[in-house]
Amino acid sequence: MIGTAIWLTGLPSSGKTTTALALAAALQERGVRVECLDGDELRHKVGRELGFSKEDRMENIRRAVYISKLLNRNGVTTIISMIAPYTEMRDYARAELQPYVEVYVHCPLEQCVQRDRKGLYAKAIKGEIPAFTGISDVYEQPVHPEITIHTHISSVESNVSHILEYLNK
Repeated sequence: MIGTAIWLTGLPSSGKTTTALALAAALQERGVRVECLDGDELRHKVGRELGFSKEDRMENIRRAVYISKLLNRNGVTTIISMIAPYTEMRDYARAELQPYVEVYVHCPLEQCVQRDRKGLYAKAIKGEIPAFTGISDVYEQPVHPEITIHTHISSVESNVSHILEYLNK
């Protein structure tokens, strides 16, 4: 049995990791073998030398896709919570990972700024962080994700239920 790759994309502080962890718990309760691949953790563990240029971001995506592919082919569903700000990055993941489900974690920029516990948006707004997604670097919103969730108006539980409904089809 091949595992599914579920890619959660959205702005920083949109709720990707929170949703991924709740979704993983719900899938585990249903007997699904699952692993979360978090963008921040991957960057810390296997991408320390990478910066935030478009090329470095793409390399980070390639590494996540490779790890996900290894797990998927061994029957493990992966939930990848990574910004993947460019359409071409998500298109690459979609081409490499099958089955693939893209979840757009929609949250308005203003709400993401308010949620930011790390203070990264404040630093980016001051110009202290170059190439920060949503401020000084682009985020290309997905055009045709399989699922869109709205973390600013729906609860984590509701969003997870929405994803599970899609997966059960």
